[in-house]
Amino acid sequence: MPEDPINHIDFDDLNRKAVSQPLVTHIYTADPSAHVFNGKIYIYPSHDVESHTPFDDLGSHFAMKDYRVISMDSPEGEALDNGIALHVKDVPWADKQMWAPDAAEKNGTYYLFFPAKTHDGIFRIGVATSSSPTGPFTPQPEAIKGSFSIDPAVFMDEDGKYYMYFGGIWGGQLQRWKTGTFKSEGEGPLVHLPEEHEPALCAKIAQLTDDLLEFAETPKDVIILDEHSQPLLSGDTDRRFFEASWLHKHKGNYYFSYSTGDTHFICYAIGDNPYGPFKYSGRILNPVIGWTSHHSICEFNNKWYLFYHDSSLSKGVTHLRSIKVTELIHEENGQITTIEPYVN
Repeated sequence: MPEDPINHIDFDDLNRKAVSQPLVTHIYTADPSAHVFNGKIYIYPSHDVESHTPFDDLGSHFAMKDYRVISMDSPEGEALDNGIALHVKDVPWADKQMWAPDAAEKNGTYYLFFPAKTHDGIFRIGVATSSSPTGPFTPQPEAIKGSFSIDPAVFMDEDGKYYMYFGGIWGGQLQRWKTGTFKSEGEGPLVHLPEEHEPALCAKIAQLTDDLLEFAETPKDVIILDEHSQPLLSGDTDRRFFEASWLHKHKGNYYFSYSTGDTHFICYAIGDNPYGPFKYSGRILNPVIGWTSHHSICEFNNKWYLFYHDSSLSKGVTHLRSIKVTELIHEENGQITTIEPYVN
């Protein structure tokens, strides 16, 4: 998608065809991480702003500075903006680009996990805490030791263990960590990507310590297998991982879902444990208006919902997005029904 508004699209017609409308319209919001705490839905999005930064493959134009928490009594109810929960100026180690966050709760404390670029330009992942799901959140003085890249997503399993999934290629810098240490851009921002015939870069997983403030182990690869039980290849851009990890559990199966980035699908893979491997199983969401696609999945009153975003409110401006929600259906065979974001 181009950076400027998409002039040939009738956005009034598009919004009539959309399966859902923006949850809030007074600000731009994206990358919604939704959770149910105390019987209420809390959404932790990134807060899009106009920075007038030129478009590039590193996502420099996504120059978000703070986080807000959106709350809802139900998926059909009014969405309330609870104000600023955390600002980059309050995070000692962070310089800019407060990208997609996530949240968790343990023993009455709420945790906000977030990526940001350090003062030397490397994405790290931090954590902040609060006694309220809406914040304000107090950040730890340093990023999580051993953290890198973007898009943290924290999953609590039924045994009480917490796991963080994270990573994103291109602007998310995951390709720069291919050898285990950070590599500079070299000849270009994408120079460290695998060749098309090589296994694709993977999201990462690490169990968290009991206090949820650090990794309890060295991060491991989240491997996605094809129909032949082989890792997806870098050239398989319609299926390989790009960014936006999420994990949910349904009827004993672990569903790892993610964005394919430049091909604009939300896909999923199924495994039998939090670490995988996961077998590629299909698409959850077909492309939306706007370059990025990022989502979360949660259950509310025995129904499942997909939270996602598009750029319809901004008339196609890719870095000014709006969060949405629609019902998600698990079929009897364990597959997820593919959602068309706009219908005739």
